[in-house]
Amino acid sequence: MKQTVTLIVPCYNEEASLPIFYKAVCDVARELEGYDISLLLINDGSKDGTLNVMKQLAAQDSRVHYISFSRNFGKEAAMYAGFCNARGDYVAVIDADMQDPPSLLPQMLRILKEEEYDSVATRRVTRDGEPPIRSWFARMFYRIINTISEADIVDGARDFRLMRREMVEAIVAMSEYNRFSKGIFGWIGFKTKWLPYKNVERVAGETKWSFWGLFKYSIDGIVNFSQAPLSIASLTGLVFTLIAFFMILFIIVRKILFGDPVAGWASTICVILFIGGIQLLCMGIIGQYLAKTYLEVKKRPHYIVAQSSDEDVVRVK
Repeated sequence: MKQTVTLIVPCYNEEASLPIFYKAVCDVARELEGYDISLLLINDGSKDGTLNVMKQLAAQDSRVHYISFSRNFGKEAAMYAGFCNARGDYVAVIDADMQDPPSLLPQMLRILKEEEYDSVATRRVTRDGEPPIRSWFARMFYRIINTISEADIVDGARDFRLMRREMVEAIVAMSEYNRFSKGIFGWIGFKTKWLPYKNVERVAGETKWSFWGLFKYSIDGIVNFSQAPLSIASLTGLVFTLIAFFMILFIIVRKILFGDPVAGWASTICVILFIGGIQLLCMGIIGQYLAKTYLEVKKRPHYIVAQSSDEDVVRVK
């Protein structure tokens, strides 16, 4: 009996790239005669003709299935919907823009079949075509999050990875609303082999990730997997309290011994503004954690399915 492989494909405005991606996957599937390959396409509220392309592919190929959200819920929600509905013995997450080469799938399957790994993940070893400032910030993010959290995230890590069923079930069990999949993959453990490859440009369309979007995503990752910012805020408050205490002692002693008046209103205002800024920063850090907690306790669904090719999909999760 053939083993099954489900490819989860989050899509947002991928009308132009989906046919190219589908053809590439079909070429790879012909090489994998010992496996049944299926595609689970997730339409994340696309505003172009992505859903129509999905329906056409599903109509002509029984291996293609699709789920369409009621609106844009984000890539994290799309991946989670894929994990909840994937049925394969092996499950992969892969983008439709061809930046995740489907040609790597045979090698990834061979590694899981022949070696003692639970997943095979990909990482970019080059960032050709990416602005230098964006590359620098990305490298700094990986250094910071690996230093202050328990999540093991390799520099250049992509979402593109192939996993055994046991690992997928562990991911589904982590039903938190504020999701950061790169951190989740590292936090749950399991033995992972990293497969390096050179950066590949999109075959069509434009990237959906702006610099600001990536910055907010990195903040989410740090807040979701580390309490270090809270510790830094507490330590900062302690340090400035001690400084203020010793400065008060210094002023009192100077006044008693030398009778010097306390002058310098300009410097006083600067200090007040500086301390006020530190306080607002610390309050902002605490606010981030409170906001995440607020979203978790409301228990809103990660996604809502509006249309699907199958009747037994998990429509709200």
